[in-house]
Amino acid sequence: MLFVPLPFVVALLLAILFLALLRFGEGGGASRPFLLLIGLCALQSVLVGLRWGYGVSVLRFALPVVAASLPPLVYASFHRLIRPGPAAHRRDLLTAALPPLLVVVLFLTLPQLIDIALVLLFVGYAVALLRLGRSGPDGLGEARFEGVTPVHRALYVAAAALCLSALFDLAVFLNFEQMRGAHVGAIVGNANFLGLLMIGLTAWIAGSSQAAPEQTPESVPAAPDPDADDDREVLASIEALMKQERLYCDENLNLSRLARRAGIPARRISAAVNRLAGMNVSQYVNGYRIEEACRLLRDTDASVTTAMLEAGFQTKSNFNREFRRVTGLSPAAWRALHRPDAT
Repeated sequence: MLFVPLPFVVALLLAILFLALLRFGEGGGASRPFLLLIGLCALQSVLVGLRWGYGVSVLRFALPVVAASLPPLVYASFHRLIRPGPAAHRRDLLTAALPPLLVVVLFLTLPQLIDIALVLLFVGYAVALLRLGRSGPDGLGEARFEGVTPVHRALYVAAAALCLSALFDLAVFLNFEQMRGAHVGAIVGNANFLGLLMIGLTAWIAGSSQAAPEQTPESVPAAPDPDADDDREVLASIEALMKQERLYCDENLNLSRLARRAGIPARRISAAVNRLAGMNVSQYVNGYRIEEACRLLRDTDASVTTAMLEAGFQTKSNFNREFRRVTGLSPAAWRALHRPDAT
């Protein structure tokens, strides 16, 4: 039957994502929460395959505990892109341990409530993720400007995946109640394929877009009274960093790092750019990068890949997306239009 190997295929795909992210981050701590998340998804997929594909019934005790660990870990991983620092990380990890402990307690006291508890858990963390995303891409201060827009979208996809998992858990509960679990295997198999793979993909996207930590981070002053700073002065400071120091060429540049270099709170930078430039900070910085890429494509013989890397981008997908957003053309089409004699 197709169902039997499907969870293991999902686990294999997640393992590939894990290795790709591990290689991308060179084993650093920047993407560690997302690595842990992908690893946990792969583990759950293997357990699902063993439980429902090969009838290893003893795993019925482990599966709900592992499932309860996923939503808080998803939240903690994305929260790290917003609230960096050891204290926030420890608090998130401590909070992440509570849901699986709750499931263990329910196993010992009220096991009939486990399915309902999982549904509420998944929906609750989905709502929490949506609240994280309300501040837009600029709220993800630790994500590199190059890929912050896909990360912001991935956050919403992760919330949708948690809601989807909640629906499948509810279907499992109703199937046991009405049909004594006649179709649970198929339901769990589909949930495993859709839910875990969606979470794994979003974790890979978000983890690969997290900036490497600075060796000697500088402190940022506390946010001043909004009336104390003029938006034009803030924007002028950022423009100076872009034009004089070519800060946009830093492939790991994010809002937190920009705030440290400018000595201006991230919220002030975001507010000034939003109000005066009519865009978020990542789009503003990527505009300088595209301008530099256009210069290289027009005035030099640099390849598209070389122009991409020298302008501060790391991936072709993000570069092409931002290039089309700014110019309305692909890099090759733009070069052909502005430099017809280029080969």
